[in-house]
Amino acid sequence: MAARNTARKRAFQILFEGDQRGADVLTVLADWIRHSRTDTRQPPVSEYTMQLVEGYAEHAERIDELIAQYSVGWTLDRMPVVDRSILRLGAYELIWVDETPDAVVLDEMVQLAKEFSTDESPSFVNGLLGRLKELKPSLRREA
Repeated sequence: MAARNTARKRAFQILFEGDQRGADVLTVLADWIRHSRTDTRQPPVSEYTMQLVEGYAEHAERIDELIAQYSVGWTLDRMPVVDRSILRLGAYELIWVDETPDAVVLDEMVQLAKEFSTDESPSFVNGLLGRLKELKPSLRREA
């Protein structure tokens, strides 16, 4: 399980970097892979990290629509970049990755929020992803 935890953390970092730089996440992913192959100080990018970033990229527009629709009191562009990146990753894994139990996704995203964001962020992330979890059957039909 630690490998998946690390993979999620790296995927979050890639999404965060892409958002901060205004760069495509697939370009950032390619940069990370290239750096890990040419610089021994850089950790390798796992297969699961690649799957998460590529999956997010495939569904990015829909994910942003869902986050904007169900976040109470926050527009997507006013959200802290850290929270937005965590929510994007969590929404992708929650809705489109069947192998990961929903409770694990929520817990992992809350842990990322605790580690990287504000004191209020874990409850915000948990609440929004919890709402998406409740709506998951209908959201999957729409997707």
